[in-house]
Amino acid sequence: MAAPKTAIVPTRSEDYPQWYQEVIKAADLAEASPVRGCMVIKPWGYGLWENIQQNLDRRFKATGHKNAYFPLFIPLSFLQREADHVEGFAKECAVVTHHRLEPDADGKLQPAGELEEPLIVRPTSETIIGEMFSKWIESYRDLPLLINQWANVVRWEMRTRLFLRTAEFLWQEGHTAHATEEEAVEETLMMLDIYKDFAESTMAMPVITGAKSDGERFPGAVDTYSIEAMMQDGKALQSGTSHFLGQNFSKAQDISFQNDNKEVEFAWTTSWGVSTRLIGGLIMTHADDDGMVIPPRLAPSHIVIIPITFKADDPEAILNYCHKLADDVGVLNYHGRSVTVEIDNRDIRGGEKTWSWIKKGIPIRLEVGPRDMENDSVFMARRDKGPKDKQGVPREEFIATVTDILDEMQQGLFDRALARREEATKVIDTKEGFYDHFQGDGAGFVYAHFCGDPPIEEQIKSDLKVTLRCIPLVGHDEEGTCIFTGKPSKQRVLWAKSY
Repeated sequence: MAAPKTAIVPTRSEDYPQWYQEVIKAADLAEASPVRGCMVIKPWGYGLWENIQQNLDRRFKATGHKNAYFPLFIPLSFLQREADHVEGFAKECAVVTHHRLEPDADGKLQPAGELEEPLIVRPTSETIIGEMFSKWIESYRDLPLLINQWANVVRWEMRTRLFLRTAEFLWQEGHTAHATEEEAVEETLMMLDIYKDFAESTMAMPVITGAKSDGERFPGAVDTYSIEAMMQDGKALQSGTSHFLGQNFSKAQDISFQNDNKEVEFAWTTSWGVSTRLIGGLIMTHADDDGMVIPPRLAPSHIVIIPITFKADDPEAILNYCHKLADDVGVLNYHGRSVTVEIDNRDIRGGEKTWSWIKKGIPIRLEVGPRDMENDSVFMARRDKGPKDKQGVPREEFIATVTDILDEMQQGLFDRALARREEATKVIDTKEGFYDHFQGDGAGFVYAHFCGDPPIEEQIKSDLKVTLRCIPLVGHDEEGTCIFTGKPSKQRVLWAKSY
């Protein structure tokens, strides 16, 4: 049997879901844990999450938000205060009912010490944070209250996939309270814009912003907005959400304040979040059949230097040259971070070493052997080009241009993803055309007029496994006729199969 021509088998075109799993394995990002439905995030994968976290955290703090932390456990009674909220999350809750273990007659540990009130392992924190907001807010002078937490949550999923859908995942959740409806709506849309800018400028992942339909709205929210990205197989990934909660949670949890006329009002609240699902989106937006491809602004390390010391007369001199190069490059600033350099001097075959970094997706690989050192140069390969596409570059020229090269790669990845999305996006004006498209390969985004009837939306979901991803905030706002009912339609909405 012929050897595979790609590092990842199967390829994207052969078996996309399995390709996704193999990329994660090959790039050493994460693996399944002994706990069903959960994952262990390995250092290279966690490095991605750290950079996501640090970048977003700077953005949140620049807009006045402060970090805090709230308990993992939520009393059951808290969840029951907001009817839509409890209905939306009830089937996903993990419940703690006992507080200790005791051995039975056979010496096997059994739960004991039943709790007076069961505790929910947080699926989201609106209720516990709302409880604290009700204590912290008394006057209009206490508003706005702008809080974010970085935490883990648990949603008991039956079918899991690393990063995309796991029983436990990492995320941030912002929660804010405001004196007026206008301020809360402004906050909701501002955070949506922050997510969009982060996705596009840092992840090189183009997204569409819009409002969710009634059927897809966050439980208990007045309005939910999302950023929607297209993966390489044409499916949509909801990559972040921002919710205008109105006064629903405030009334349920008595988050009230005295206004400047000494009248008591309920606050207007929001919540918003992104999670480790973004790493799944990163993989499915940029990775190829040789493994991970990481946008430079998000990469755990930007450059790997591979010393070629095999049969060298003076291996130590080559290593010293590599370390000096790493030091000189490491003082450079790249979008608020130092350029990060790895030196791979592992005692393994050179080809194995090179391919391990290709599969990890590090942006730039440098090889330095005796001849390169003599010529004061490096042999450079970029991850956005073919594995064999390498070129010799004088050392000083590389140092002077490396940040420009990284930016060129960053922009190129975004442009490539955007072109892919535009090519796989259609405007459809008939129900027959809509059904024909999604009953066929079903790939890509479709814009079509829709009147907003929830039963029709549910029927489409049942027939085609297609969902209304969002009602776009920009573009496609021309009035027309719903292709399913013939009723008036205010604008085209975005449809797709999704993760």
